[in-house]
Amino acid sequence: MIRSSKDTVLKKIREALSQPTPIPFPKSEGQSLVFQPLHQELEIEFAERFTTLQGQFAFCLSRKELVSQFNALLFKTGWQKIYCQEPELAVLIGQQLDISSNPADLAGCDVAITGCEYLVARTGSIVMSAAQLSGRRTSVYAPVHVCIAYTSQLVFDVKDALEGIKERYGNTLPSLITFATGPSRTADIEKTLVVGVHGPKEVFVFLIDDTSE
Repeated sequence: MIRSSKDTVLKKIREALSQPTPIPFPKSEGQSLVFQPLHQELEIEFAERFTTLQGQFAFCLSRKELVSQFNALLFKTGWQKIYCQEPELAVLIGQQLDISSNPADLAGCDVAITGCEYLVARTGSIVMSAAQLSGRRTSVYAPVHVCIAYTSQLVFDVKDALEGIKERYGNTLPSLITFATGPSRTADIEKTLVVGVHGPKEVFVFLIDDTSE
């Protein structure tokens, strides 16, 4: 009887399954953590990772301190055209500021302000989604992106952020989930790093402590 190539392959698979070969490196098969456990607070871990990636970080003990630090930044940078589609954030940073929520003004703004879904401490990433009022474009089109977040939004790993989003939205997951890790960066064949080609040149995170609220 002539066996087909398929029969030969299936026979070898059955034989291999009946006499499995011991795993040569058992510790590499998910038995140990790839990343070391966290030995410092999430706030410090995120700040270190984020600033290493050329992000700029500010910790605020309260909403009042956020207003003070943000106004100081405005004075230093000279930003005039501020864009924000999230009313709560616009009120939070100061009603006296001239803030636009008109999408037509996004392309010509100096800075765009958004919230986030989570901050990932291990990678220094900002997690955003299309379910936010800021939508898909706000954090990408502006030359400067300012994210305002709370300590309650800090998680250790990417997995924790994805689990949190799944728990929050259930079966109606956002059509887009974005992990922004510092300013936009790219490099050519000579490894010359260029910042701000496909997104903002600068990214700021203002982290508000809400543990006592």
